[in-house]
Amino acid sequence: MKIGSRNIGGDSSVFIIAELSANHNGSLENALETIKAAKRAGADCIKLQTYTADTMTINSKKDDFRLKQGTLWDDKYFYDLYLEAYTPWEWHKQLFEAAAAEGLICFSSPFDFTAVDLLEDLNTPAYKIASFEITDIPLIEYVASKGKPVIISTGIAEIEDIELALDACKRMGNTDIALLKCTSSYPAPIEEANLIMIKDLADRFGVISGLSDHTMGSTGPVVATVLGAKIIEKHFILDRAIGGPDASFSMNEQEFTDMVKAVREAEKAVGTIDYSLTDKQQKGREFCRSLYVVKDMKVGEEITKENVRSIRPGYGMHPKFYNEIMGAKVKTDISVGTALSWELI
Repeated sequence: MKIGSRNIGGDSSVFIIAELSANHNGSLENALETIKAAKRAGADCIKLQTYTADTMTINSKKDDFRLKQGTLWDDKYFYDLYLEAYTPWEWHKQLFEAAAAEGLICFSSPFDFTAVDLLEDLNTPAYKIASFEITDIPLIEYVASKGKPVIISTGIAEIEDIELALDACKRMGNTDIALLKCTSSYPAPIEEANLIMIKDLADRFGVISGLSDHTMGSTGPVVATVLGAKIIEKHFILDRAIGGPDASFSMNEQEFTDMVKAVREAEKAVGTIDYSLTDKQQKGREFCRSLYVVKDMKVGEEITKENVRSIRPGYGMHPKFYNEIMGAKVKTDISVGTALSWELI
């Protein structure tokens, strides 16, 4: 997969997305400063959400439209929440341009067809399907038809939902797909992260996989990296004191910086499957055990457990020959501390 100039998957480093979401709290200045902060923190990408209250739902005060799922937004009505949280569409061009100026990739999660049209006008390099939209097959088909990479969160998905979403993309001739493990709780308890799914998503569906993380801290992203995640998405905010619907479970600049550092270190620690030794590791073999003469020996004397031992350092014969040489005779006088070799036997 390639998003903009960035290769994702294979041997490429983890693609780290800073999710702006509602963390501008209604201020364009906050949004622009957040983009700059994301760059400083080491993000590869800033991601937006493209909707309005009217494209997301209707302004109804019926009980169906009141949040009551045990979330931090409970008792708000959907329309009121989205009216508070949305990123004004007239900001999008400026935000895309600001990201480009910082050297960040920018794309968005669209929530209806008109949002896709707006993002196409901005030449978005990719699309993200949010967790709760994985069942919106017509939207996924429309997104996939644009021929751009599609990243899909699986937060509330059963396996059939994932299969239907993938089939929708493929019907449009689009196989440039990534699936993100996601726990759709805000914040998500670490014990519900179930990150082992990251590898299964990749193996089962033949796609790039990653993590859209709502847990607190860096543990989830680090473990995800070790488990093979190629994309990590985390909500990002200048300062939680700004407030807003997503502030409480978003990382500030220092936290995000620390997370990026931890992820990059985890990548280095994972390394590659390679049984060969570096020059430094080869040098370290000098500390291995080997066979040494531990008592002075006279010519013709037999090798015994008393005069030859397997000890450090590793300049003598390999210990695997220990039993083989027991009872053999030495060709010359040998002083204690001499590395045993075949030439002396």
